[in-house]
Amino acid sequence: MPEEATILVIDDELEIGNYLKTLITQFGYRSEIATSGKDGLQTIQRIRPELVILDVVMPDMDGLEVLKQIQEEKMDTSVIMLSGHRQTSTVVGAMKLGAADFLNKPFDPEELQFTISKVLERRNLISEVQRLKKQVSEQNGNQILFGNSEKMGAIKEIIEQVADTDITILIRGESGTGKGLIARFIYMNSSRRDRHFVNVNCAALPAELLESELFGYERGAFTGAHKKKPGKFEFANHGTIFLDEIGEIPPALQAKLLQVLQDGEFAPLGSEQDVRVDARVIAASNRDLEAEVARGKFREDLYFRLNVVNITVPPLRERMEEIPILTEHFLQKYNRKYNKDYKKISKETMGLFMQYNWPGNVRELENMIKRVVVLESEKPIATEFLLKEEDKVRSERKNGSSGSGGNMTASGEFSFIDPLLEGKDHNFTLREISKEASKRAEKELIEKILRQTNWNRKKTAEILQVSYKALLYKIKENKIDKFSDF
Repeated sequence: MPEEATILVIDDELEIGNYLKTLITQFGYRSEIATSGKDGLQTIQRIRPELVILDVVMPDMDGLEVLKQIQEEKMDTSVIMLSGHRQTSTVVGAMKLGAADFLNKPFDPEELQFTISKVLERRNLISEVQRLKKQVSEQNGNQILFGNSEKMGAIKEIIEQVADTDITILIRGESGTGKGLIARFIYMNSSRRDRHFVNVNCAALPAELLESELFGYERGAFTGAHKKKPGKFEFANHGTIFLDEIGEIPPALQAKLLQVLQDGEFAPLGSEQDVRVDARVIAASNRDLEAEVARGKFREDLYFRLNVVNITVPPLRERMEEIPILTEHFLQKYNRKYNKDYKKISKETMGLFMQYNWPGNVRELENMIKRVVVLESEKPIATEFLLKEEDKVRSERKNGSSGSGGNMTASGEFSFIDPLLEGKDHNFTLREISKEASKRAEKELIEKILRQTNWNRKKTAEILQVSYKALLYKIKENKIDKFSDF
């Protein structure tokens, strides 16, 4: 509600600042004053005001610079600019930078009150629309995230028990399983959902930059540090910080992270004073952290601090029943994004999906559907699956799998030559062996696709990218019988 809002006045003239504060208090709002641009930016981080009344002309950092930094740092606050100079260019510049309104000095108290009320009402209306959109998105997202999988349903139950607490959560799972979506779902169901959600990928930054990114730095802390910069933990104050791939944090930085988890305090680079923050920590890793602890790569005390509640996200191959739901979701998503109208994945391709092992998990499925929508064809996907299957067969042959029709030699090595030569004279050439192997591989591939398409020869020809007539000839040449047990 507007009457509960906090308003920050940033003006280098203390007398005007006090006057504005008195008026704002009389209007029924909370108010604070900052007498410089830099002080104002720090105060915004500290008190998170709904509205800032910002003077244009200030000595150290003018109002337009402050406004620009507010927008760049994505500080969640509305801004009314205040100026004694009636310059159109200043007004236009402020509006382009994102100011909500502009007042000229001197102003009537009624004019100030009306402007504040109008800006806050507009802000609340936008927030309500965003909240409703988020609610609809969350409902849809829940269906996509948890689907009809029993394992994911169990995870949802755990989340519902711990989401609205401040407890630290460690999310485990292979890459691409949706650990980031789980973290955001926890945040959206917590009491901190109206505050910032800050996402940090610890694997994406070099070790020397990660500390300054997490904890910020003072001016002059290192070469190139021309001004003070708050870190991600400060941005997450009163909100949630998600530390993705936390197993990548170097040992030297783990001690500082442990201090934040224990005491809620840390010192930015180049500072001798601690900063206190209240941020809920959710961490994720695809590494075996217990093994990392045993090898001395990850601090045991930090591991126990993070592992208060442990959520392990199963790989997609263990929740295959979700594939149809996820496929439909990604189809809709990328149809909207690329202005396409790809109706439905075919039964044949869905059959391939349900047989595949999905080493890249949900992310791999999403990328495949994106490709189908963009190219408006499933042929590249079918071809890709065939190549993967061929690679698998080669690997099985190399490793001595009995399922590929070959034999193990006395030395334990796999030999596919012996079965090719059954009933033949052993005076063979390399060219003959190559031709025979190619013929067998061709027959196996045609048989496999015929099975997958339920003997739909037209579809099989499309997948194999040959003419229908050529496929019929190959079926006859290889003596492939629909009723044979291949």
